[in-house]
Amino acid sequence: MSERPPKEDLPSARRPSRFTPKRVIITTLSLVIVIGGGGFVAYRAVQNANEPKQTPMSLTDLGKLASGDLYAPDPEADLLKAEAEQAYRADQLKKERSGAAGKGLDWVVPKKAPGGDGFPAQNFPPGSNPSPGSNKATAKAMLASFGFGADQWGCLESLWQKESGWNERAMNRYSGAYGIPQSLPGSKMASAGADWQTNAATQIKWGLGYIKGRYGSPCAAWGHSQSVGWY
Repeated sequence: MSERPPKEDLPSARRPSRFTPKRVIITTLSLVIVIGGGGFVAYRAVQNANEPKQTPMSLTDLGKLASGDLYAPDPEADLLKAEAEQAYRADQLKKERSGAAGKGLDWVVPKKAPGGDGFPAQNFPPGSNPSPGSNKATAKAMLASFGFGADQWGCLESLWQKESGWNERAMNRYSGAYGIPQSLPGSKMASAGADWQTNAATQIKWGLGYIKGRYGSPCAAWGHSQSVGWY
């Protein structure tokens, strides 16, 4: 029986290294994903914490939306109207102090009918001009169809004379409200017709519906306008 060679002379069984190139790559990528992902989550968390919280719609608001109440109070539009009225009064006061007092209008006629909500700005029909007299006649003929009596005409005439001069192209220089009834934005009038940008009858139809839904009558709307400067 031959003698066994010394232990140190035996060929050693080498264990495969745990750090093969493939494992190194996988480990490195895993660390990048974990660390990078964690950083991204933390970044988004900070962003979300800094974003203003949005107040969810109340049940009343949802009810109005579901019922199709297109003439319900619009707090954002009302605020813009109030701010426009303040700007107009401040402008008038400035003119008075500079000696340039005069009854200026708070509306202008733009070069094009404004767009919005998918409607592009539109050129006015060539050769056409607003006719306040015809517009008044159209509105007077529509009163009864909205349940308004002849006694409401004087209030409506005064209201829209103040708002737009009965000009279907009038735009408020401070708020951007548009048309005879001064809808804000003007595209709201699309609910009465797609030709709201240039058709006075469509604007009047929407305006009478707005007055009835919001104030009940032209005289109530005129009273509100006289009190705060807008309706």
